[in-house]
Amino acid sequence: MADEGSPPPGGDGSPHRPTRGEDASSRLNGLTRRSLLVGIGAAGGAGAMYAAMGVLGLAPSRDTAPLPVVGGSAAPPPYAPPQRSDFALRGGRPASVLVLGAGVAGLACAYELGKAGYECTVLEASDRVGGRSLTLRGGDTVTELPLGDGAGEAAGGVQRVTFGEGTYFNAGPARIAQWMVTLDYCRELGVPLEVFVNGNSAAYVLTDGMKGPVRVRTARADAYGYISELLAKAADGGALDARLTAADKERLLDFLSHFGEIGPSHAYTGGERRGFRVNPGVGPGAELGAVPSLTEVLSQGLGRVLTMDAGYEQAMPMFQPVGGMDAIVRALARQVGDARIRTGSRVTEITTTPGGVEVAVEGGPPLRAQYCVAALPPHLLARIPGNLGADVKAALAAASPLAAGKLGLEYGRRWWETEDRVYGGATETDLDVGHIWYPSYGFHGRRGLVVGYYNTGADAEAYGALTHPRRLRRALAQGRKIHGRKYGEDLLASASVSWQRQPHIEGAWVRWTSPAGVRLLQRPAGRVYFAGDWLTHLIAWQAGALESARKVVTELHHRVLKEA
Repeated sequence: MADEGSPPPGGDGSPHRPTRGEDASSRLNGLTRRSLLVGIGAAGGAGAMYAAMGVLGLAPSRDTAPLPVVGGSAAPPPYAPPQRSDFALRGGRPASVLVLGAGVAGLACAYELGKAGYECTVLEASDRVGGRSLTLRGGDTVTELPLGDGAGEAAGGVQRVTFGEGTYFNAGPARIAQWMVTLDYCRELGVPLEVFVNGNSAAYVLTDGMKGPVRVRTARADAYGYISELLAKAADGGALDARLTAADKERLLDFLSHFGEIGPSHAYTGGERRGFRVNPGVGPGAELGAVPSLTEVLSQGLGRVLTMDAGYEQAMPMFQPVGGMDAIVRALARQVGDARIRTGSRVTEITTTPGGVEVAVEGGPPLRAQYCVAALPPHLLARIPGNLGADVKAALAAASPLAAGKLGLEYGRRWWETEDRVYGGATETDLDVGHIWYPSYGFHGRRGLVVGYYNTGADAEAYGALTHPRRLRRALAQGRKIHGRKYGEDLLASASVSWQRQPHIEGAWVRWTSPAGVRLLQRPAGRVYFAGDWLTHLIAWQAGALESARKVVTELHHRVLKEA
């Protein structure tokens, strides 16, 4: 290949001379390729000549065409997905649409409608896009609302995030299952992915029934071992004869011998699945030691912590966008366009009319469009005045917001890798911190960020009622129960989010008290449609927001086609 900027063969003004690779066949019985193309162009026009160039391998392609020069340097070609999207709206006469909320659902609605030619304006009350899809980096701020009932010590305020360069904290969603439509949008939008380590046998388990933390592999081996022993002895003793044939019993015992690593006597006595005190190498290693009794294992309450990653939504492998979960919303926002997204625009009233929708915005004139998609949290929509109807208001108010919180801890050294040999995954506890996550990126780097707590419900409410310094101290004290003194050492920076105290959001996700209300809101109220994860079976997942957006824009588009 010629160096960039060098002239092509024959491009220096000298007569064309065949290059070394241009053999007799390329001259086509005395005709050079150039002469042939000139003749084809004269007879069939530029289109025919270009097609012939393609056959001869001379037409510039997306990969070989010169890059456009921007600002004196070569600009990269625009991203093109490896395959077309599996979703598109076709036909019709596009209309104008107001989209309320620039979270994942709202941006996805504007993106899909925009691809079909609709004129969309997105109104967002906060100063950023993304909603609950929040990734924090150094220089960001976290604003929290004061507690409404005066309880607790937190009066609201602003945290300033001081993470170092390259460190990020997914304070909202952080993982994507491989079956979710979210991955299709990542492919379409050019968002690079990496594996998110959702389960790790080297991480820890700590429950109230334990004397101290144990590795996940150890807890699982003991639980599976004793379950297998009990079931095998019951089957061998005839307790299951009414359910099992002789062949069934033989197959069951064979399965249990592998599942629980029990011997011919059906007694669980431990084994290498529990792990080693000294890992094998040149020598055989040293096993952990005494196996706890059946009573001890049953008292540990391992049901939830050992099955967390067994659910359909949580099964490995899972994925995350490279560099932060907000890569998805940023990609959507780029496609929608800055001119169509108005941040700092709080909606104060929604009025439907026979021919459209009027939306009042704080501090500005009302906006009008033919249709509206309301992609705000339902409990906030319920507070906005308008004429959507008493039944719609009641249905929106039936969504009860739930609390969740997260804490990011940036450490100056990755001690969980170097000392504890934990690479990604989570420690599961019944402490008030809930889960402790280890990063799935930056392995063997100098610094790293641990999620010091991811809790929900009453635990999240308790932490949310504290100032950030108090949250930090409480979480570090809990984390030391697992990792010891090093959990509080070499700490560079921290940031926490209480989702029930986030302005314009006020909750992590919702729980419905009325299924009938969900069914009502899955239909439009006049010309106002509703979208969000809260209207799907994937509440709290970005995939729910995306699935809802596709449903809504499809129904709106069909209506436009019908009314055109």
